[in-house]
Amino acid sequence: MNIKHLFFNKRFDTSKQEQVETAKTADVDLSGKKAEVQNLNNLPNGFYSQLEIESVSPVAKEAQKHDFKNYCGCLLGGAIGDALGWPVEFAPLCSIKGKYGKEGIRDFDLKNGIAEITDDTQMTIFTADGLLKSAVKSFDNNKIPDIKDVYNSYQDWLNTQRQGFKPSDKGWVANIETLYANRAPGGTCLGALSSGEMGTIENRINNSKGCGGVMRTAPAGLMYYKNPKIAFETGARCAAITHGHPGGYLPGGVQAAIIANLIQGKNLEEAVDNSVEILKTYDGNEDTTRLIKKAKELANSDVDPEDAIKELGEGWVGDEAIAIAVYCALKSPDNFEKAILMSVNHNGDSDSTGAITGNILGAYLGMEAIPKKWISSVELSTELAQLAQDLYQNPDEIEDSETRYKG
Repeated sequence: MNIKHLFFNKRFDTSKQEQVETAKTADVDLSGKKAEVQNLNNLPNGFYSQLEIESVSPVAKEAQKHDFKNYCGCLLGGAIGDALGWPVEFAPLCSIKGKYGKEGIRDFDLKNGIAEITDDTQMTIFTADGLLKSAVKSFDNNKIPDIKDVYNSYQDWLNTQRQGFKPSDKGWVANIETLYANRAPGGTCLGALSSGEMGTIENRINNSKGCGGVMRTAPAGLMYYKNPKIAFETGARCAAITHGHPGGYLPGGVQAAIIANLIQGKNLEEAVDNSVEILKTYDGNEDTTRLIKKAKELANSDVDPEDAIKELGEGWVGDEAIAIAVYCALKSPDNFEKAILMSVNHNGDSDSTGAITGNILGAYLGMEAIPKKWISSVELSTELAQLAQDLYQNPDEIEDSETRYKG
């Protein structure tokens, strides 16, 4: 089986926090091979010379869609949507058009040649870190992980926002120097994680329904793709650590379940419908269910996308954010670029709606559908590819897992 293969070369200038990277493509034969991924833990802090992902051994041949390029597409797609929306977050659409032209923002607004991610992708990375830390200790497709491991990884993220970089003994993710950048972290996340108390669905830490819960739960869908109900529960519980309103944590479950269904090979509409059926079994689902239903109706209508997104909201809260992402994905299911640009050109929380849409369509279409110019420019692309590799493998196949995912 021949697919396009990405080689990432990345160098970090740690004194200037600048990043230089290039991407090349080549055809490779994946039949019967296993990926060779460098042990990033043995490299100097902040330096990743080369990550070559040639192929991966299949984990579940019975899943038609289950493929590494969809895992990589999910995480890279989310980061790309996040980075595209970051420069226009908080800006009304009229201002976006005034700055970037009548069609709005169409490409990365680079800084020193890099498309910066925000706290959305940072927290997605730490969600993956926590889930992997739990998985290397004990993993069961039919059982939710130890969410305390995710909470502890979120505490590591909190530390990145409070202090400058210094070496950590918490595994390789906490030693990625670039993550120690402050990218407008959400007040709810900061406050909840600083409280000393871990929020749960049963013991809610606040009544927030902000989108800071849903924008980070994609890794739960990748890890538990075989069981969308467990993916949903895991995503919702990850979100509930910081967001106590059902409209804040249930969309996190929806996002994870949609991705799990997509990785199984379902089409977008099937993935959304199956996830909504799971959503309906949870208390407090009504607003999220209603908005996703409305998103589906609008996607099948002739309503102009700008007007359709206005009807769904601005994405500052979780149920609006997942609805906007579902709308954009269903409106342009075969064109990653078109859907992502649609998802960031509106009046609201552009980076979060872009990130969620990117996760969904990246999981559906795979890495090959994402413009290579975006992959080569987005921040932390190599690290995201490494996390995708680790989520794709069985936990006991992860190289040096006890060191790299030290709890």
